Amino acid sequence: MKVSYHGHSVVKIVSEGKTILIDPFITGNSLTDLKATEVYADVILLTHGHNDHVGDTVELAKRNASLVVAPNELAVYLGWEGLNVHPMHIGGSRQFDFGKVKYTLAFHGSSYQTENNELIYTGMPGGILFTAEGKTIYHAGDTALFSDMKLIGELNEIDIAFLPIGDNFTMGPEDALIAAEWLKAKVVVPIHYNTFPVIEQDAADFVSRLTSSEGKVMAPGDVIEL
Repeated sequence: MKVSYHGHSVVKIVSEGKTILIDPFITGNSLTDLKATEVYADVILLTHGHNDHVGDTVELAKRNASLVVAPNELAVYLGWEGLNVHPMHIGGSRQFDFGKVKYTLAFHGSSYQTENNELIYTGMPGGILFTAEGKTIYHAGDTALFSDMKLIGELNEIDIAFLPIGDNFTMGPEDALIAAEWLKAKVVVPIHYNTFPVIEQDAADFVSRLTSSEGKVMAPGDVIEL
């Protein structure tokens, strides 16, 4: 399994011949190494409906005939846009042919802003536990710190945890350090920082303060092989 990071909250997983993209915010993402017109995905997993996470989902899914897995209300909305969707919700899991997906809690908001400046309600936000080839990846999505992260860590052997550290909209570095302690992931990777001025953070400093997990600052395009 190859797991790569592509700026903001964009994560790509290549497993058993399938390419899975999480939160493919590419157009408008100044930190990504990807080009929306060249990206391929068999599957797109979405944590919530904000534009900097849904990103290029509609274009990518239509061009690649991708399956889009998302929280129910967001999946329904994207289905109306003509995409092949599979709705899920918090606490639910499903074994797909590309791996197992489980949605966890995330404390945040979830709405999609249209070109006409309408806000479409897209249900509850979530985090994602993705398991394949005996490995588990946790993408926390956009979230505050919450105590059930202890349970997530106790119930799952997490190989890589992608945690937001940007503050302002999500937990900042101090709370993310606590989350890392609770999750007990083998590797912790900071995400959702430096894309915009209001979420600028020192990722190297965050990683240096981790005590229970190995920390890794991934530049866009970096790959971890599991």
